[in-house]
Amino acid sequence: MIAPDSQKPVFRFAPSPNGPLHLGHALSAMLNFDAASAAGGRFLLRMEDIDITRCTPEFEAAIYEDLAWLGLRWDMPVRRQSEHLDAYRAALDRLRERGLIYPAFLTRGEVRAYALAEEARGTPRPRDPDGAYLYPPTDRDRSETERARLLQSGAKHAWRLDMRRALESITGPLHWIEKGDGSTTTIAADPPAWGDVVLWRSDAPSSYHLSVVVDDALQGITEVIRGRDLFSATAVHRLLQALLDLPAPTYRHHRLILDRDGRKLSKSAGDTGLSALRANGLSPLDIRRLVGL
Repeated sequence: MIAPDSQKPVFRFAPSPNGPLHLGHALSAMLNFDAASAAGGRFLLRMEDIDITRCTPEFEAAIYEDLAWLGLRWDMPVRRQSEHLDAYRAALDRLRERGLIYPAFLTRGEVRAYALAEEARGTPRPRDPDGAYLYPPTDRDRSETERARLLQSGAKHAWRLDMRRALESITGPLHWIEKGDGSTTTIAADPPAWGDVVLWRSDAPSSYHLSVVVDDALQGITEVIRGRDLFSATAVHRLLQALLDLPAPTYRHHRLILDRDGRKLSKSAGDTGLSALRANGLSPLDIRRLVGL
């Protein structure tokens, strides 16, 4: 783990190379770069490319081109998550040794069917901050014998955090420091709102939650600036940092760039893609104006 220099803050921009960057990415990248420059700190670039079915070298190359066109420069080398799966697996193993994770065998369809059946009986099923039904207790309550039988059979599964046991294993309430425009606030973390979150998948090793906290610690990140859509997820990250004895950066969750219908931009929105805007004659200064910088 990199020991952070208290005199030199470290920022990062961490896109997934599974599509072209859009205006929302530009805002996040420029906020991090500007903050690092103003503080005399470091600006790192990380490729969150664990999903090898969607992430491609072509998209990664396009990210470099777009960021360089915007006038951003970053420290080398670029960290690729696909090259560090052992670090995430080691973190998962630490949680497994403490009995804080369990194999989860239900499909998304089965989770939904369980929730609908409960609601039909008059028992509301909670949802996470993103609106998905919380994972039911079916697999958490399985006996070790049954778990072993299913694993030995080769049944497809993920590894989920046992939220109840995880919370019992830490001391005191969790919080994070949220920095805004000229303000600093202490935010109480509420990880139970997410239920038993996935930490490792069969189709894409290591979830975002696990890999991001490991990466931030290994890279010595001291300041995380990212979109408001990840505000609630910070509660899970703070819990994992506490469980794994990792340092907690400060956070700033910035406003989102929305499309014409008021929805968060997606990489399929070609009219807001940086390469398309560049091809239409816009300059980096125009991009700054479009995102309100």
